[in-house]
Amino acid sequence: MFPAPRPTHVWRLTWVCVAFAAGLALPQSSLADAPLQNRDTFEAVRDADLQLATIGWRLSVANAALCDRLEPGLGLQLHTLDQFDSASRDAAKTHFGFATPVAIEGVIADGPAARAGLRQDDSLVRVGPVAIATLTGKQGTTQRLVAAQRAIAALAPDQPIEVEAIRAGAPIKATVQPLPACRTRFELRLSSDYNASADGTMVQISSQFLEAYTPEQVAGAVAHEFSHNILHHRDRLEARGVDFGMLSGFGANVKYFRQTETQADLLSVYLLANAGYPPQASVAFWKRFGPSKAGGIFRSRSHPHWRDRIATLEAEIAKVETISARPAIPGLIAERSQPLDGNWQAILVRAR
Repeated sequence: MFPAPRPTHVWRLTWVCVAFAAGLALPQSSLADAPLQNRDTFEAVRDADLQLATIGWRLSVANAALCDRLEPGLGLQLHTLDQFDSASRDAAKTHFGFATPVAIEGVIADGPAARAGLRQDDSLVRVGPVAIATLTGKQGTTQRLVAAQRAIAALAPDQPIEVEAIRAGAPIKATVQPLPACRTRFELRLSSDYNASADGTMVQISSQFLEAYTPEQVAGAVAHEFSHNILHHRDRLEARGVDFGMLSGFGANVKYFRQTETQADLLSVYLLANAGYPPQASVAFWKRFGPSKAGGIFRSRSHPHWRDRIATLEAEIAKVETISARPAIPGLIAERSQPLDGNWQAILVRAR
């Protein structure tokens, strides 16, 4: 989808995660319906969260050479007690052992944090110069979590970071050697709808995608949204003075949104290939999603038809397959500082 309007508050949700996965065994029909008050659901969400965090990690680290905004990739998946609603907050505090307001929900397998010895349920005291106690946020929001993520993202992307935490009531210290990673947060919105968006600094997807599609197909959808951030589409659309939301499909807005959508499709092929995902995952996603669910926003004037998107992806995949070097870097990267010209027709391949 096109970049979402930049909110005045960041995703005011009672539970916003950083990952998800298909095929979870939950006591209810979906994570969007499951009450966050019992061990099985807490662990299902943790496991799901970590799987999507891993997708974001793979895409961000493997494509660091394509990004001009970097952060230290720690391989940490964080959560905050604030983000739980009042009905589940006490149970969450007990289950996850929160000793500070921000804790490690999970660590990426063989990532920098894991190699440094950090574990899930370690409660953070300090990450480099970032003192967790100084961060503020309201209960029922992710404000404190976002503040922690932003402060950590502002640190040097390739310098060792000292981490202080509390594990089972005892203080611990670890030194993490980060990997440079593209600067973007990946968040899950527990919902039964199909929404995905990017606002320049964050990618957010609804949990329904992860329940309905394979992890590789989810990676294709995430790579598309991630591409919007890498190409600075939000800033470039604002520079053109476009209208967002329902008005995006009218007047002069159309050509600019179609251009950004097509560019994001094209770049997503490279992001997937660089991260070791099959680029055909994006095609597989649209072949499943397009015929039955590409209504509303997907059929609006601001978005190319899903069949044309598949044709465009397939043509670009053929090009990427001829490139042996990784990371493969398309010409779109060199053009991201230029104003959008609205010439979407020159880059879209029409389905036959």
